[in-house]
Amino acid sequence: MTVRPAHLFVYGTLMRAANGWRLGKPQRERLARESTFIAAATIAARLYDLGNYPGLLLSDDPVDVVHGEILALADPGHSFDWLDPYESIVPGREADSEYRREKVTARLADGTAITAWTYVYNHDLSAAAAVPGGRWLARG
Repeated sequence: MTVRPAHLFVYGTLMRAANGWRLGKPQRERLARESTFIAAATIAARLYDLGNYPGLLLSDDPVDVVHGEILALADPGHSFDWLDPYESIVPGREADSEYRREKVTARLADGTAITAWTYVYNHDLSAAAAVPGGRWLARG
């Protein structure tokens, strides 16, 4: 099954830049085998600290920017078969799942727009701390 778009925006434990972290290491290594790194990118969203990993909410406010990476998936359907469970998406119970997968517009440094999938936090974040600057790996 082909899933379009074939790009994924990652912003936390799945980033190549998170290579020193134990959390998500097997998934990061598998994702590296199943994808090609395109570039650093941003999306219009607000990033939150959930403890060992981040969550984001999409935003229309131009000051809300999350920094991450764009990957081209070789076989998106195959990759999402294991990525969705890693992101705690429960088939048939999406409303109760921790994340949901959504299409977003990511921007590369040169302004190029790429449609990509990303994982959006699916619950209330009012008690979570926002990550200033929208960079998970650079948080204080």
